[in-house]
Amino acid sequence: MIPLPPLDRIGRLQRLRATFDQAGIKALVVTDLANIRYLTGFTGSAAIVIVGGDDDMMFITDGRYRFMATDQMAAAGVVGDLVVDQPAGQMAALAKRCAGERVGFEAGHVTVARRTALEQATGLMVPTSGLVEGLRRRKDAGEVARIRQAAEIAAQVFTEVTGAITSTTTELEIAVAMEAQMRLAGAEGPAFDTIVAAGPNGANAHAEPASVAVGTMPVVVDFGATVDGYRSDTTRTIATGAVGAEIAEAWAAVHAAQQAGVALLTAGRPTHEIDHACRRVLAEAGLEEHFSTGTGHGVGLVIHEDPFIRR
Repeated sequence: MIPLPPLDRIGRLQRLRATFDQAGIKALVVTDLANIRYLTGFTGSAAIVIVGGDDDMMFITDGRYRFMATDQMAAAGVVGDLVVDQPAGQMAALAKRCAGERVGFEAGHVTVARRTALEQATGLMVPTSGLVEGLRRRKDAGEVARIRQAAEIAAQVFTEVTGAITSTTTELEIAVAMEAQMRLAGAEGPAFDTIVAAGPNGANAHAEPASVAVGTMPVVVDFGATVDGYRSDTTRTIATGAVGAEIAEAWAAVHAAQQAGVALLTAGRPTHEIDHACRRVLAEAGLEEHFSTGTGHGVGLVIHEDPFIRR
């Protein structure tokens, strides 16, 4: 595998701090784990990060992640005060750090119970929306390289696995083979649970693979790989035998709609224009009523993230 370029997490923290004045805050309590990974490199399942001005940062976690947090922050070049404690001690540290300041919290990632606990511990908390996600919308070279490698692994495995299937192969066998081969090819694992859906089951966007032979029906395969936390997402429709004219025409219309959208993918383009271009093609083919989802979405540390391409 090609070595991946480093990720500029220091730059990310600086860009995040630059949003504080407009948000009316002096610091931000980050609780979403994808956002924490984006800022610090931490891959564990329990952490709170308080990002303040200048070089001020506090990382709070529990004893399970003392060494992981230390090692991953050091590898990322991120410097901050590390607090390792039980929940009561964590909230005490948070309260002491945030006392007397207007501190933001991630409204989209905090339950009512957690907001109550934060406000009891710290006093004034200001809801914010999308401060870190706004940074994540634009991928840097290191992120693009990881997504590209994830997509290349997934594409390679798809070709290998689907090239060997027959009419007696089941949906589940295809899904299991895809996920195992992605790991063997260098991925951390699948980007999400692989979807394999034959025949009418293909109309279910999030169908679960079953022990059902695919036969000669069209098969929808929705799959992706993960490389260093970054994910790819691809959907393909295949068949083990000949397909009828109606299916072939529908496939051609979907492909034409996709290409119409791809042609408009330029920086600064309003996403609804891309969605409309795809829908026009399908409307001309008499298929618009069957297009009940959004056209697309960004990928990154989570499988569905900004920007979303919708009406």
